[in-house]
Amino acid sequence: MALWAALLAAPLPSAAQEVSLAGQMGRRALLVVDGQTLTLGVGESARGVKLIQLDADGAVVERGGQRLDLRTGGGTARVAGSGGVVSGSREIVIPAGPGGHFVTQGSINGRPVNFMVDTGATLIALGQAEADRLGIAWRSGEPGMVQTANGSAAAYRVTLARVRVGEVEINQVQAVVVPQSMPMVLLGNSFLSRFRMQRDTDVLRLQAR
Repeated sequence: MALWAALLAAPLPSAAQEVSLAGQMGRRALLVVDGQTLTLGVGESARGVKLIQLDADGAVVERGGQRLDLRTGGGTARVAGSGGVVSGSREIVIPAGPGGHFVTQGSINGRPVNFMVDTGATLIALGQAEADRLGIAWRSGEPGMVQTANGSAAAYRVTLARVRVGEVEINQVQAVVVPQSMPMVLLGNSFLSRFRMQRDTDVLRLQAR
């Protein structure tokens, strides 16, 4: 699983140029910076953004010499072509599994899959074999490259008609199909960015915006 934690969809342009607070995971802030999600602790920096303060009400970050006061869900960057919550509940509760990973069952285009939450993945990511099983025409997708812990690999960007986790279903979700076999589908930020995230010990709560 560690290999895929570094998966990034390199060819995708950012849909927004801003900093926003998507949620909190323990003592770390989940920030969306120019369309890319980062997890920072107080005092840590990435992509020119430094987390100065984090509390229950929000976060304070510094960027370009300016301090920004952020509130969860305030002005969050949106993914190009994103759809909204189309049915079901507006909250997903995922308990931590072995190794502390958040794993849950769901479906893609109405077919069952096993998801693992990965806040470091730009998009939902799945292997070609899984995409074939799901009937996804990935060969007709947009070709590009992704960066993994083992170097560059060919991949195809596709749009998933429906992604369901728990009782929440979202339409038109961007994903990347990679050649390597993967034991689970990575639930990346093309899905997660539609939610406010809150981790309570060993439970991850996703609340639809």
